[in-house]
Amino acid sequence: MIGRLHHVVIDCPDPAVLAAFYSDLLGLPVTYRDEDWVVIAKDDTTSGIAFQRAPDLQPPQWPDPARPQQFHLDVMVDDVEVAEPQVLRLGAQRLPGNGTTTRVYADPAGHPFCLIPRPGWAPPIHEMSGVPR
Repeated sequence: MIGRLHHVVIDCPDPAVLAAFYSDLLGLPVTYRDEDWVVIAKDDTTSGIAFQRAPDLQPPQWPDPARPQQFHLDVMVDDVEVAEPQVLRLGAQRLPGNGTTTRVYADPAGHPFCLIPRPGWAPPIHEMSGVPR
């Protein structure tokens, strides 16, 4: 091993707005914030997801190969039907080209992410969060 993953970094025009979206979506608190960089993670000594200011970001156009997705996050949920209105309330937009069980959305900065149904080997999401449903 050469190193250990510190953060996944997502470029966006407004780090505070996108961090708040993913904080609500994933149940991870903001652990660091400045004008150009915001981190969400389990705590301030854990790696997480960082949001970096990129004022000239050209978001992908799903599913246009001329402006590809660059990356995407798969977000595991207990029930896609229940989770969809919740992510839409947070500011996500549903994108075309969804599968039968997986749905594709754009976050507030235009990055695609998927809601995927929790596989049988994974514990229920509410058990992992410590928050009752």
